[in-house]
Amino acid sequence: MLGLILGLLLPLVGTMIGAAGVYVFKNKFSPSVNNLIMGFAAGVMLTAAFLSLLIPSMEMTGGEGFRKIIPAVTGFMAGIGFLLIMDHMDHHHDSAPSTGSWKLIVAIILHNIPEGMAIGVAFAAAMVGNVYVSVAAALAMSIGIAIHNIPTGAIVSLPLRSAGMTRNRSFMMGVATGVVQPLAALLTIWLASFIMPFMPYLLAFAAGAMIYVVVEELIPASSKGTHLKLGPIGFAIGFILMIILDATLHEA
Repeated sequence: MLGLILGLLLPLVGTMIGAAGVYVFKNKFSPSVNNLIMGFAAGVMLTAAFLSLLIPSMEMTGGEGFRKIIPAVTGFMAGIGFLLIMDHMDHHHDSAPSTGSWKLIVAIILHNIPEGMAIGVAFAAAMVGNVYVSVAAALAMSIGIAIHNIPTGAIVSLPLRSAGMTRNRSFMMGVATGVVQPLAALLTIWLASFIMPFMPYLLAFAAGAMIYVVVEELIPASSKGTHLKLGPIGFAIGFILMIILDATLHEA
């Protein structure tokens, strides 16, 4: 139960930390800090997607050869397609966020929903005793998403502060965008009994959504300005940290 509570709350805590940037920064992170954080988040999320989602999806399917990977491939492509549609509906990635943009806030909320579902799917599988997904693995993924949420929370709160909104209100607006993640996770867990037959597909779907975020958002964002090498350094640190966390939590 403690692992579940932590898994649900950690991503929201990450958003709160990022949104609290309004009390420290004027309107954005410095380029060096941004590249390091984005690269770190990319390494964390990519590792979590493979170790906690894709590999368990294939192991749960069983069988051999092509049959074993059908749910993983199908779910993965569906996750990629889902985020592609989301991006098509909102083009905020193509330009800098406009100050005080409600469109940006809605986009971040929609962006957070599949990540919350990913947490819910992982914990739902672990809670029913699935041997391929442990609470430790689900918790490790939750930690990864929490780290990713730090810059996401700042993306919302800092432009709002720059537009003239008070620090407290900018902070609360940033936090509000992260509330949907535990709610989406809880809804997914509540529907666990109905979705268990489709769990391999759902795990892969969540992996596809997460990897899309890594490739489309985090990696490009980690290579801006003159501090290009900090992105790969952050990626390597995040990647190694998640491998260590996964191994350590599994042994705990």
